[in-house]
Amino acid sequence: MDAISQDSRLELVGAPGSPYTRKMLAWLRYKRIPYAIDWSNRKINEGYPPPKVSLIPTFYLPDDNGEIEAVVDSTPIIKRLDIEFPARSTTPPHPITRFLSDLVEDYADEWLTKIMFHYRWAYEEDAANAGSLLPFFRNIQVDDNQASVLEAAFTDRQINRLYVVGSNDVTRPIIEASYLRVIDILANLIQRNEFVLGSRPCPADFGIFGQFTQLSQIEPTSLAILAKRSQRVRAWVMRVEDLCGLEVDDEDWFEPEQAATELRDLLTEIGRTYVPVMLANSAAINGGESEFEAIVDGQRWAQPTFPYQAKCLQWIREAYFALDPEDRGTVMDYLSGTGCEKLI
Repeated sequence: MDAISQDSRLELVGAPGSPYTRKMLAWLRYKRIPYAIDWSNRKINEGYPPPKVSLIPTFYLPDDNGEIEAVVDSTPIIKRLDIEFPARSTTPPHPITRFLSDLVEDYADEWLTKIMFHYRWAYEEDAANAGSLLPFFRNIQVDDNQASVLEAAFTDRQINRLYVVGSNDVTRPIIEASYLRVIDILANLIQRNEFVLGSRPCPADFGIFGQFTQLSQIEPTSLAILAKRSQRVRAWVMRVEDLCGLEVDDEDWFEPEQAATELRDLLTEIGRTYVPVMLANSAAINGGESEFEAIVDGQRWAQPTFPYQAKCLQWIREAYFALDPEDRGTVMDYLSGTGCEKLI
């Protein structure tokens, strides 16, 4: 891929109701990278190439031939841009802490989004709120009649997609109990350290933040729960929105042993919920199945297979085996007993 000019302004398409858009905007602000965001998705009409998969945020970045291409998927975008814009790096310097950041970021992107989507569409009040709000994110000038048409169509489509993320009457208690636990874990973690891996943010922070922007600002039910349970977490989300003024130092990162100690509760939560779903999903895909079941926190979980999350599992394993043998052994010691060791 061609390098991006340090003097250029990154261009992207996004929406305030997208946790991944909010993740990336907060990351760009922290990095102090200039950007221009198109909220109305006019880029296609202006001749920009469409993405291979219609997801937001969509970044327009140079490919190997210097041609502009539409790029999606926040994790590899962060990895690329953190190399091309090395100032104020969010990449932990030690291979072990990098692996831990990758694991937590994946959990945020792929499990916490189940919680977010559940609270957005599983309850009537939340669905009515999101359905009437989201059309204006794309076009603030849309007339009321057209907005009502869009609201009805979008709400119906999204409610009918709840099963895709595994949200149903059987899994509701699993999802909602997980939300309560992760609030408590995050509140304790940021009280001690401010961020996941020390006193400066890593990609895992922005992944968690992105999902919590929706849970703490858009969905009425999840907001009410969070406000009652932890105002500290609400405040953290508001702070992470714009960290351009945060001054950081290389000494702000945890060493691996401290990171493992501080993250023990979060890793245990990941092993309790996300890991069994990842493993069952991967096994089902390998077996040619279209659906899978897992036992999560002692309860039955069932949903359609999700090929992308099988890729996530593969990427985590690749990151683990890319470590040198000594670091692999240390990581396995850190993960032992959390449930995350089953990923390897």
